[in-house]
Amino acid sequence: MTIHEALQHARTLLEQATVPDPEQDALLMLSYLTGYSPMETRLHAGQALTDQQEQRLTSLLLSRTQRQPLQYLLQEQWFYGLRFYVDHRVLIPRQETEALCELGLQHIARLSAPAVLDLCTGSGAIAVTVKHECPQAEVCATDLSKDALEVAKRNSESNHAPIRLMQGDLFQPVGAERFDLILTNPPYIESTACRTLQPEVKNEPLLALDGGEDGLDFYRRIAREAHLHLTCGGLIAAEVGDGQAQAVAQLLTNSGFYDKVEIRLDLYGVQRIVSAHATATPT
Repeated sequence: MTIHEALQHARTLLEQATVPDPEQDALLMLSYLTGYSPMETRLHAGQALTDQQEQRLTSLLLSRTQRQPLQYLLQEQWFYGLRFYVDHRVLIPRQETEALCELGLQHIARLSAPAVLDLCTGSGAIAVTVKHECPQAEVCATDLSKDALEVAKRNSESNHAPIRLMQGDLFQPVGAERFDLILTNPPYIESTACRTLQPEVKNEPLLALDGGEDGLDFYRRIAREAHLHLTCGGLIAAEVGDGQAQAVAQLLTNSGFYDKVEIRLDLYGVQRIVSAHATATPT
């Protein structure tokens, strides 16, 4: 079987299983198996697969047609130009979260040694990206899940971006520390909605998805506590779910601890990021 024939075969099976974007998934599978980039994979369309590659493709297709996330099958996801290891222990980084990193990096660009905190770090995508792009930053990342922190540690090392990893619930691990920047992509899906998610998303850890009855449980806590961990003028920025931006912005405004509360769009034009600055140094 040639690469071209394998691509056609994979696309057909994925289409029959109603997998979203079957052509892209087929290409990524063949790219993974051959070691070529997606473009190189198409350029080598006439090359024959080895028996081992054919067997591995069959296995991948079986799992993918059962709606296992492709990123878990390939154990990788690209984010902000970096390759991240992912498995069932962590949420798969999404491209729209890159807007959160971009905003954070803009805020600390003029600081000589900024202190940064990433809450609910998961795979470490946000923390590792910030450290990679701003080496002078001191980056701390927290997560309740020990398993997630093991994945984050692996990604920190593979991307040569040393960060401090701490296990615990939101701000609990950092004590009284303060930061120039706090970034977070917390669980924000309504508990009842978790049962109706796309099959692939249902395979991701519920701990990283379930945001309580209305999806806002974590934002309420963050709005109450973040000011205690921000320097004067420090920035808190959070990713939010579709339709949640106004409610999260209101939580920050009503707390009385922040000003310059803003809502920003992601690359798809969706209200995705809510940010605010601490009004005064907490005592």
